[in-house]
Amino acid sequence: MPDLAHPAEGAAPTPELAARPAGPVDVVLALGANLGDPDATLDAAIAALRRAEELTDVRPSPRARTAPVGGPPGQPDYRNQVVLARTDRSAWELLRLAHRLEHEHGRRREVRWGPRTLDVDLIVHGRLRSDHPDLTLPHPRAAERAFVLLPWLWLDPAATLDGRRVADLVSRAADAEGVRQA
Repeated sequence: MPDLAHPAEGAAPTPELAARPAGPVDVVLALGANLGDPDATLDAAIAALRRAEELTDVRPSPRARTAPVGGPPGQPDYRNQVVLARTDRSAWELLRLAHRLEHEHGRRREVRWGPRTLDVDLIVHGRLRSDHPDLTLPHPRAAERAFVLLPWLWLDPAATLDGRRVADLVSRAADAEGVRQA
């Protein structure tokens, strides 16, 4: 099956997504992998994020092991992790960084919510809001996904997402019982 190109590779960002913030802002990235050696992949991705000129103050969460949510049956469990960082770059630049990391780790977009070598999602970019088809901010499903919320909460117990406490969101997430610290 052919690799499905991600739309952001040729799509134009809105002015808000392309604009760099006036000063450094907090960002949240969610990483996941379930093919190959997921732990080694996440280790390499975290190291790359620490080296990336787009980010400073990179802080990874403890790693979680989770059952797949959605997608084809029979997938192996995921390893998931959240990274908190600071940036003075645009959200679009961070989206490109995420896609570059995925590509470097052999990510192929063949099946929605299918198994993957590496998935990197931008969850929050400061207070930026966007409904662009290639980059919705805050991430549209993050508030429902314990595999994002719990690692974030482990790293930052006071975290909020779109004005709501992450701790409160975790209690309502349908997949919360399937997330365990790896």
